[in-house]
Amino acid sequence: MVEAGRYATRQDAELAQATLAAAGIPSVISADDAGGAYPFDLSGGARVLVDEADARDAVTVLTQQPEAAEEQR
Repeated sequence: MVEAGRYATRQDAELAQATLAAAGIPSVISADDAGGAYPFDLSGGARVLVDEADARDAVTVLTQQPEAAEEQR
């Protein structure tokens, strides 16, 4: 698994994970926050990890601007 994005909060990472899921890209969240029990204690941030084969597509999905997504529809 490789990092597709790093976020300041678990909530932001979960939103990124949902975005990836909508694009058909499975992912997991890696965060040192006791599974969300201590969401305020993310000294290293929350990371979204994907399979190496999906990394390029995942980064593209996560960095795509909302306006660009609307234009593609």
